[in-house]
Amino acid sequence: MSDITSPRILYVKGLLFLIGGILSAVLLLAHNLSLRNTALLAICVWCFCRFYYFTFYVIEHYVDDTYRFSGLWSFLQYAVRQRFGQRNHTK
Repeated sequence: MSDITSPRILYVKGLLFLIGGILSAVLLLAHNLSLRNTALLAICVWCFCRFYYFTFYVIEHYVDDTYRFSGLWSFLQYAVRQRFGQRNHTK
């Protein structure tokens, strides 16, 4: 499968992610609305966003500027290689 290169399709994809996230948050909170659940959901979303930022921006710009990740699976492979001392940088 090739990468999506059309800006229009990329914007639609981003919008669908936004709608899906909002809808799932609303449904979760509608099921059991409380300040605790709202705070936990907000913390969960924030932490996953920060992890995503870490896996791509921080690693590429501060840890290893020669490696480019293509997704979370690519990051996992890179992390395993780093853990076992294999530094195979393929783009």
